[in-house]
Amino acid sequence: MDSMPSIEQCDFETDDGLGSAARIGLIVLQTDQTIEHEFSGMVRAPGIALYHSRIPNAMEVTPQTLGDMKLNLPTAAALLPAQFNFDAIGYACTSGATMIGEDQVEALINEIHPNAKVSNPISACKAAMHSLGLKRIALITPYAPQVTLAMQSNLNAAGFQINTVASFNQSDDFTVARITSESILRSVLKAGSNKHCDGVFVSCTSLRTLEVITTAESQLKKPVIASNQALAWHLLRLARQNRLVPGCGQLFENS
Repeated sequence: MDSMPSIEQCDFETDDGLGSAARIGLIVLQTDQTIEHEFSGMVRAPGIALYHSRIPNAMEVTPQTLGDMKLNLPTAAALLPAQFNFDAIGYACTSGATMIGEDQVEALINEIHPNAKVSNPISACKAAMHSLGLKRIALITPYAPQVTLAMQSNLNAAGFQINTVASFNQSDDFTVARITSESILRSVLKAGSNKHCDGVFVSCTSLRTLEVITTAESQLKKPVIASNQALAWHLLRLARQNRLVPGCGQLFENS
């Protein structure tokens, strides 16, 4: 009977691992079908690492179910290992951050990752609109009226004038992710045609907006901002990565 070979010790060296330039964490909704796909082309680059966690949420989008996510936010944040030393972490829910409160989202994540910069799509949207010099906005959401109106009030309180509001009026997050990009484009062109708005914000990380942004901007001659695009842009900036990404709208090309 042959004897087992001895295991030879391999020499090795270590380096800084993935994310030598920046490590970015993303807390994704359990029901989200879109953001990871759209983020991959905007964020990943040599030296930049992106890590995901998921947070439980209800398929039905209501103020109550959105607010309930704050209970699980620390647990979801803890699934992103503190030893990774994240530069920036995003909570990827526009309506959830609106209902929970942006400051509270930041505080809950910073309990687990005290040194990480924190963002969410509604805060990122505001930063993006400031960067592009936008004040008068057409707002498009997939939400039922109660959630849409809360988002409008949030943006109004931040000093933005919402001149057009349009919605797909859906409470089922599964349905929202299946709304076609062509449907989104038509809605953006219709809402953005209002001469009293100088930009469009399409809210919701489940909507497949990224692929139609440049087409909409070329026809409207106005910037178009979307939740996933704005959050990716903001997290990169918070991580000190001023990455320009062609094909992702004026936000990524000019700021």
